[in-house]
Amino acid sequence: MSVHDDPRAWNRPAPGRPRGGVSMPSWRWLTEIMWRIEHSFGRARADARPEEDTRVRIFVILCLFSAVFVCLALGAVNAALLAPKGGIWSGGQPNAVDRADVVDRNGALLATNIVHYGFYIDPAQVWDRGAAAAQIKRALPRVSMSRLNKVLSGDRRLIVMPGLTPGEKAAVHGLALGGVTFEPEDRRVYPLGVSATHVLGVTDTGGQGLTGAELAFNREIRDAGARGENFPLSIDLRVQGVLENELARAVEESQAKGAVGIIADVQTGEILGMASWPTGDRLNRATSAHYEMGSVFKTFTVAAGLDTGRADMNTRFDASEAFMIGKRRITDFHATNQVLTLEEVYLHSSNIGTSRLAVEMGPNTMRDYFTRFGLLDAAPIELHESARPRRPTKWDDSTLASLSFGYGIMITPLQMSAAMGALTNGGRFVPLTLRKGGRPNAEVRQVVSPETSLTLLDLLRRNVVRGSGGRADAPGLRVGGKTGSANKLVNGRYDPTHAVGTFAAVFPADGPLNARRYSILILIDEPGSYPRTGGFVAAPAVGRIADRIAPFLGVERRADPYRTALGEKIPAFEDVGGDGR
Repeated sequence: MSVHDDPRAWNRPAPGRPRGGVSMPSWRWLTEIMWRIEHSFGRARADARPEEDTRVRIFVILCLFSAVFVCLALGAVNAALLAPKGGIWSGGQPNAVDRADVVDRNGALLATNIVHYGFYIDPAQVWDRGAAAAQIKRALPRVSMSRLNKVLSGDRRLIVMPGLTPGEKAAVHGLALGGVTFEPEDRRVYPLGVSATHVLGVTDTGGQGLTGAELAFNREIRDAGARGENFPLSIDLRVQGVLENELARAVEESQAKGAVGIIADVQTGEILGMASWPTGDRLNRATSAHYEMGSVFKTFTVAAGLDTGRADMNTRFDASEAFMIGKRRITDFHATNQVLTLEEVYLHSSNIGTSRLAVEMGPNTMRDYFTRFGLLDAAPIELHESARPRRPTKWDDSTLASLSFGYGIMITPLQMSAAMGALTNGGRFVPLTLRKGGRPNAEVRQVVSPETSLTLLDLLRRNVVRGSGGRADAPGLRVGGKTGSANKLVNGRYDPTHAVGTFAAVFPADGPLNARRYSILILIDEPGSYPRTGGFVAAPAVGRIADRIAPFLGVERRADPYRTALGEKIPAFEDVGGDGR
């Protein structure tokens, strides 16, 4: 009896509908289909029609391949068009972290994610462990041999090394060794190496920010990554590069132990550049190091005197002899031994003059203005590393005198940068920020009057063309600023061989109070060269930086009442010179 004559074949229930009306499991339904196909083949052979048998088989194979191709095509369309957006690698990498690229204010890349690979070995599948170790070391020189040998001598699959680059993975994979496998890992990388390293910070292997902007904006960076967007910072990579370059030059010239540089927009508080040297040091000196900064504090003392009406530019102070407070004797670095106007006190950087003014104003006024300038609290910025200052515990006359010229209080460079911004933007204290466009809900407060701010801008400019800041001038850019020099406390005594030299600048110092204006702070920590004062070790770097970044910031060169656009002296204006303090 032929197969197709078998009555059992014709009495089988239809696929999916067995006897009794009970549904058939899917696998039995598939089995039933395969049986019917094979039954067709059998009938073709029984009827002596082999060509029919071949056509049926070809048709079945064609249908199967077509079905597979359609499924793959639908899957690809779904992945490309319908899958949710994520981070740069999240689509094809299960361990990807949805963390956005960090870019500068112009879109230049600062941080991104790149897939690396974990390198695993199952020693049970390695034929010759000694030979395998030797080959792997040649292909991957930075592998730890102790770790490699430990894994090879074990009895289970273990990781040998995380973080292989695609090139390293290819080199090891090309050895064709048994038991070697790789697992993708999402790694945060910084294409510019150590540039802006203290600003950017780092993340852990799980994609959580640990320091710097990575920590400060951790949630926002992850959210931007999930949306497939970049996260911009206020940093301008061109300005940052100039700052780092000139800071390194200043360190080399002064043979210094360390240095800090900060460049900010005084109107918005945006930081355009921030550098801490040495770059390999984990300490961000801009946010976390404390310094007595010396005579730059005279700017705040004079501002308080002007703003309260206790003094004006023509108020006279007796600096003809030392100022005595009890048994303490306060003198000037380069004594003039004469009565000075307030302007001359500032231009000659007279400790005696500012001490007399501070004592006259008293502790309540001095504490009030130091609070207004943000000198008694941590600098308000997104960075978690921003440290609180080391403040005086008492505010007697001797302390007031010290505070007036920058001793008795240790602050961070960020605090100084924020305070100088408040003096040069119309008197508004604007919190510093690393967010492009500024902080949308920042608390801006008026700390001095616009008139006081305008007077200080002119005084800062005069200090560069007549006083101690001459080495900071840049042709046509109207740089203003104040030098600062302080000796460090070593074993209970101030040691002149351990000094700090600072220059706090603004440019352009002219124009309306709401004009675009930028602050530059350079601090040189323990210069080894002599002289160690801010006018010699920090001011020249400020002038070079202003000269180089002005084109990026759109600051045009032109004349002012003191200098031509080429930096030449206006004949009607006479320099008196400065001592660099």
